[in-house]
Amino acid sequence: MKQTKLFLVALMCMMMQTLVCNADDDVMIPVSQLPVAARTFVQKTFPGKKILYAQKNRFFSSKYDVRLDDGTEIDFERNGMWNKVDCNYSAVPASLIPAAIANYVKANFPESIITKIDKERHGYDIELSNELELKFNKRGMLIGMDD
Repeated sequence: MKQTKLFLVALMCMMMQTLVCNADDDVMIPVSQLPVAARTFVQKTFPGKKILYAQKNRFFSSKYDVRLDDGTEIDFERNGMWNKVDCNYSAVPASLIPAAIANYVKANFPESIITKIDKERHGYDIELSNELELKFNKRGMLIGMDD
């Protein structure tokens, strides 16, 4: 009886480890399987850029990850709305940056560009080319800074 319980516990631990290790697995999908809103966003916001690949998260609410031929990475919700754009070392398109945030960055960090923008529940997290991370509320007011 004791060995059976030990075996069952070991089996459950192995199953949990397998599930946890594979929980963040993304599946490559054809671009045609991206939501229409995501494909339209890429065409309008990054004209002339090609989608190198698209991935769909298998486990957590069907989110999508896209990589463009210039290295830009975009995360989409399952409805095709963007929630993160990481342009690495180039500037995030101005159309994605709320005016209050753009004005703050221009006034306080005139030598830097915004290379990453992430929509969060509290507002926006952005990263500058000088590697400074700024947090803004939904009204575009600075609420935190991290270097």
